[in-house]
Amino acid sequence: MAERGRCPGCGSAALVEDALYAQQQLVCAACGCVLAEGLLTTTYSDEEHLREVGYSQSTGQKEQLSRCLQRGIRRVQDLCKVLQLPAAFEETAVSYFQRAHQLPAFHLVSLEKKELLGGCCVFVTCRQHNWPLTMGTICSLLYAKQELFAGVFLSLQKELGLSVPALSLADLVKTHLSSFRLFQPSAGVPAPFLEDKEKLVARTMGIVELASETWLVTGRHPVPVVTAAAFLAWQSLQPRARLSCPLARFCRVAGLDLPPPAHLRLKELLEILLGMASQLAWLRGFHLDKKTVVKHVGDLLQHRLFLLKSAFCQEGGEEQQHGAASGQGSTSPGQGSPSSPPMAQEKGCPLAGKRLRPLLPPCLIHPRKRLRSAAPSARDPAVTGDEPISDSEIEQYLRSPEEIRAFRKAKAWS
Repeated sequence: MAERGRCPGCGSAALVEDALYAQQQLVCAACGCVLAEGLLTTTYSDEEHLREVGYSQSTGQKEQLSRCLQRGIRRVQDLCKVLQLPAAFEETAVSYFQRAHQLPAFHLVSLEKKELLGGCCVFVTCRQHNWPLTMGTICSLLYAKQELFAGVFLSLQKELGLSVPALSLADLVKTHLSSFRLFQPSAGVPAPFLEDKEKLVARTMGIVELASETWLVTGRHPVPVVTAAAFLAWQSLQPRARLSCPLARFCRVAGLDLPPPAHLRLKELLEILLGMASQLAWLRGFHLDKKTVVKHVGDLLQHRLFLLKSAFCQEGGEEQQHGAASGQGSTSPGQGSPSSPPMAQEKGCPLAGKRLRPLLPPCLIHPRKRLRSAAPSARDPAVTGDEPISDSEIEQYLRSPEEIRAFRKAKAWS
């Protein structure tokens, strides 16, 4: 209690501050008269002089911010416990959230974005510690849209100046395959579908690296590529019992959603494997198709560097120099022109007799949208080249004094 002045009603000096409720009140202890109430103050000097201040500068606003901060910290801690992250990760994520919470950029945002801020701090921490956590995983835990989460993540990275390394394909493969239900016997998984986790991860890594070397990963979502690679790796480990299993059933048994582009990535991977198989010596004489080539994935991955160079023409200076050097002599009728791409020669390969495509991104080989030349407008007359040119336009093209004098002389004669 602190006595101040006298009560204007009874003249008593027993004035006290009643802090029983949310707002402090100045009350006369003798008669109960309320001298002042509902004053939002910030410092003791303001309280002495009974100065009213704005809510944004009051202690109530500071208490509100502290409650939001505590709620956000609890959300970060709960998320770390669900993901079973180490204690050091939790401390780092909490520190990032505390720093971000003090920035004005995250004050006037929607409540949904504020709730995603804690998840972004956890996501950044995992990326910096090379912990395999994808954006899709954390969005599923927060029931958030990836587009909105990505926007908050980019804002956090910019405001705090954080360096966030990208998730490597190796970490993505391990994370994606860890959710498969093919590694332990269960009622929904047939016995031929069970597989050793280390073998499947190693074979899938080899196929994903092959896809990366053949431009099948660049500019695309990695999950469909990893799904198609895991399916091929799973089939190649026991082809006799698994070749008849389609991709949709594999995903259903493995317990994962089938991404729509996975069928296209699977088709592109099989085309690459068929092209490589056409250059493998001990496969000559065998009729290989998109199913039987899966049996030889192990051999193709073992010699992939040599087979890629042999099966696909390289667009570059080396091919041009090679073509120029070979063009000095005569070419046989079956070889084609010196600068033409090589051709598959194996009789058993479906690509036999066809020119092998260059090793370029699929979007350049099979463009989905072609640019169309703009049709001339019906209102504008067709340009014939005989249109008159104004004097101002001619002066833009005349540069030397001799040309200017000649133009003026010709104009004077006209």
